[in-house]
Amino acid sequence: MSEQKITPCLWFDFNAEEAVAHYLAIFKDGRVVSTTRYGDAGPGPKGAVMTIAFEIEGQRFLALNGGPHFQFTPAISLIIDCATQAEVDRLWEALSDGGKPGQCGWLADKFGVSWQIVPSLVPKAMQSGDAEAIERVMRAVLPMKKLDIAKLQQAFAAE
Repeated sequence: MSEQKITPCLWFDFNAEEAVAHYLAIFKDGRVVSTTRYGDAGPGPKGAVMTIAFEIEGQRFLALNGGPHFQFTPAISLIIDCATQAEVDRLWEALSDGGKPGQCGWLADKFGVSWQIVPSLVPKAMQSGDAEAIERVMRAVLPMKKLDIAKLQQAFAAE
């Protein structure tokens, strides 16, 4: 059993293997933990992949080949804390490829999973207690798609 108490389950339309391979290619620290297959009881074809437990950056997920019954929505997203602009740029490009960029660092990848690519500066600014700095950072964030750390630093410092 995993040491992680809560594991997000991502429901895919029978393309979980493709999704997991995609995520493992993007994130440097990732691995498949286990794979289960459908048996005689179904509901998928016998022998087809039912689930893939995988980890990226120390976070465990379960990818389920559940079929077309449910779709992802932006109501839940995966937030990635990024220390550098190079990391923001790399992850934004890789995850938005074939997907749909959104506002304020949000995007939906080609599988419909919502991600937030967030520089570490943003939560730091939001927790600073400086109401004016928070307001400046929010005004800087709102018109952006991919977040720009230099512009956010300028807004935070009032430069």
